[in-house]
Amino acid sequence: MTRSLGSGSLVIATHNAGKLKEISALLEPHGLKCISAGSLGLPEPAETGTTFVENALIKARAAAEASGIVALADDSGLSVDALDARPGVYTADWAERQWFEGEPGRDWYMAMGKVEGMLQELGPDIDRSAAFHCVLAIAWPDGEHAVYEGKCAGSLTWPPRGEMGFGYDPVFVPTGATHTFAEIEPAAKHAISHRADAFAKLVAAQFGA
Repeated sequence: MTRSLGSGSLVIATHNAGKLKEISALLEPHGLKCISAGSLGLPEPAETGTTFVENALIKARAAAEASGIVALADDSGLSVDALDARPGVYTADWAERQWFEGEPGRDWYMAMGKVEGMLQELGPDIDRSAAFHCVLAIAWPDGEHAVYEGKCAGSLTWPPRGEMGFGYDPVFVPTGATHTFAEIEPAAKHAISHRADAFAKLVAAQFGA
């Protein structure tokens, strides 16, 4: 039986205010007060896992142990079939400018171009199937945990299209659609996204919704 979150406070293992706002909007209607690891001054652990599940659990467990409060973390990214599921857990790393230019920050156009360049090297008829993945991990201070995995399948296009998304959204077309994630309204994207899929599973298991 799935352990219940109940009500009260929940630490969201993030230092990103936007991510805290998005997750809070989904969970606060269920009686949970969401606070960020950043607001508690908790350090960000090194994400040394080789899978989304491992990295989500690393972040959730670190926040739960440091705060003494139940914690939730997410880890997400893009996998490309023809690239042996890369970039995978290194999705954000491929956008780090210091890897290539010696400067801090992320350049998502560069990251999209890296993926496209690798696909083009494989030939014009290469399979362009891809998927976004999201893992939500809940950790209790006593060590128990729960994991919920979401996915949105699609394919990659080039050149990038749209201004409303972020990350790899401008080159990702979900299955059955003709527009990229960056060409559709955020509400429409959130309804079908990998994160929405993972949260639907969490809510069903935790709140019976």
